[in-house]
Amino acid sequence: MRGALIAFEGLDQSGKQTQAELLCDTLVAAGRSCDLLSFPDYATPIGSEIHRALRGERDYTPDVMQLLYVANRYETKGRIARLLDAGHVVLCDRYMASSIAYGEAQELDREWLGDVQRFLPAPDLTILLDIPPQVAVERKASGRDRYERDLALLQRVRESYRQQAADPTWALIRGDRPQEIVRAEVSRVVASRLALP
Repeated sequence: MRGALIAFEGLDQSGKQTQAELLCDTLVAAGRSCDLLSFPDYATPIGSEIHRALRGERDYTPDVMQLLYVANRYETKGRIARLLDAGHVVLCDRYMASSIAYGEAQELDREWLGDVQRFLPAPDLTILLDIPPQVAVERKASGRDRYERDLALLQRVRESYRQQAADPTWALIRGDRPQEIVRAEVSRVVASRLALP
């Protein structure tokens, strides 16, 4: 069986991690090998630098931040390729589109943000769990990082995501509904688009 790469995108608190975990459970129950990845990966040297920046310990310009995010994904490029070659389904909690959405929201060039990621494995399907910024705030009332505190920025991020979702390899799913309803729609989309599980 060929592998597949599925990216979950959306604002923080949209349910990306939860839905990725639920989909992985479904795939494993159906006999597929499944791996969950989350970006940024704070366990790597670049990831730890991103973590410091998000906590306010570093002050990078938006372009440098996005290059760090992209480099963090390149750190995992070989692993993703090996898993796909072995027939695994790889689920990513955030992937390439996050840099485009957050970078574009900070007035960086969309084409440049895509171009610097062109050698990463491309997703077979990107699922946007769409929620309004206010819902993200309500779901996480405290401990928000610098991006999560900026509602105007989050609105621009959401708009970029929704524009990207016009691509035929994307599916836009409302993430502000009960978990099981979202799960059912994710499963339906994955089954119809990728014939999984």
